[in-house]
Amino acid sequence: MITKEEISAYIENGLKCDHIEVSGDDGEHFEAVIVSPEFAGKSMVQQHQLVYKALGHRMGGEIHALSFKTLTPEEWRKLSGA
Repeated sequence: MITKEEISAYIENGLKCDHIEVSGDDGEHFEAVIVSPEFAGKSMVQQHQLVYKALGHRMGGEIHALSFKTLTPEEWRKLSGA
């Protein structure tokens, strides 16, 4: 069974992240907030493709369901009020 910590590590190993939060404790369904400067200037589809690339073959295999929100550092600062 995969853990949220492993998912976080997989994403961080394949994508420069300023912030990542993965939640979900049933071992099958996870949610994530991913903040990366690599998302700047890219459409939501392109941002999601970067995350899927970082996860590689694990998506649909080890990782049954992952929903995520992608943000640039600027969007994250506005959202978090930092």
